[in-house]
Amino acid sequence: MVLSGTLWKVFRRAHKGKALPGGELDLEPVIPTHFRCPVSLELMKDPVTLCTGITYDRDSIERWIESGNNTCPVTKQVLSTTNMIPNHAIRRMIQDWCVENQSHGIERIPTPRIPVASYEVSETCSRIVAATRNGDVKKCQELVGKIKNWGKESERNKRCIVENGACAVLASAFDSFSHGNIEENEVVLEEILGVLPWMMNNPSQDARSKLRSETCLNCLVWFLSGNDLSARQNAAMVLKEMPVRAIAKTEGVIEALVKMIREPIGPNATKASLTKIFQLVSSSDDDKERISQRFVELGLVSLLLEAIVDADKSICEKALGVLDCICDCKEGKEVAMANALTLPLATKKILRVSPLATEFSVSILWKLCDKEDEEVLVETAQLGAFQKLLVVLQVGCEESLKEKVTELLKLLNAYRSRAECVDSSMDFKYLKKPF
Repeated sequence: MVLSGTLWKVFRRAHKGKALPGGELDLEPVIPTHFRCPVSLELMKDPVTLCTGITYDRDSIERWIESGNNTCPVTKQVLSTTNMIPNHAIRRMIQDWCVENQSHGIERIPTPRIPVASYEVSETCSRIVAATRNGDVKKCQELVGKIKNWGKESERNKRCIVENGACAVLASAFDSFSHGNIEENEVVLEEILGVLPWMMNNPSQDARSKLRSETCLNCLVWFLSGNDLSARQNAAMVLKEMPVRAIAKTEGVIEALVKMIREPIGPNATKASLTKIFQLVSSSDDDKERISQRFVELGLVSLLLEAIVDADKSICEKALGVLDCICDCKEGKEVAMANALTLPLATKKILRVSPLATEFSVSILWKLCDKEDEEVLVETAQLGAFQKLLVVLQVGCEESLKEKVTELLKLLNAYRSRAECVDSSMDFKYLKKPF
């Protein structure tokens, strides 16, 4: 039978085939059923067999078990053990099949590494404790590197490492080596610092208490102020988890945090730094005023405004939050008012980023719009703030925000007729920076 042109095209599209020189259709290979994981239905990369005799891809069956299931997905039998035996025979067959079909763009799956076992982590942690106690920098560095490599292999390994107390052990080692000459111990300290960030999601109380010691915090600030980009980022991520009161008393931390904003390394480091700055300037500590003034002296206001111009949602929220807090102090308010970007940006971000960003933006305008300062009120009205504030009321907001919006509307209402409205959606990227 000869297919018509249209039917031939439909046939080829349905089979995603390739035309060979002789005009024959080279159909893409179908993955054999026994090569697919029964859970994900995808080609297995690391086949393992449960006690029920069914083979699954390791990642899929681990997620199944970690979700609280205690049965085999296929047989529904209750698992007497969750031990997983690598199915080397199936894995080699899958690899051979991939090689045979390389011409179709199928890549050979790499031979998976055996996941780290709990006893291996525990043993390595014990050796790190001994090396730290003996002051054996080289040995400790080697063992930490081993944990680092395990963590790179898979998320499963990371969970296993954290669950077996590695965070507290490494925090203790960091504390111990930071007591000495930091420059002499820099390599091992940096190695530990490279592992701690992904362990800090839920650190033990022991780990927290070690890392918030005066020597540890001084060491973190030392790395934060340095030139090594990776070490600076890791220090920022760890410092984010430290208590505000302890950090506020650490010499050089304010300067180091401002440097992180002035010389950004990446989004994660910037977010971590802004989070800690926000905690410092919004705390109820008696030192809050002094801290805010110091941030202002170091030029943080201009840096925040520059970041807000085209930042993503998370960074924009954090930067606006910090700016809002800084406007509570006299010096911060004066510097913010003197910057040509403050009012336009605060107005523009209302209803443009998120409810939280809107709340901070309105609060900034509320603090800067003095009923005695006619020039500021006229400029704010010209930027279209009145219309935006009306929309905020219409869509609904919290009572505290509603009070500020209402007060601003009363102030701006008298200047609406005098305001020559400009486009509040203007692009600020090309405005001349005041710094």
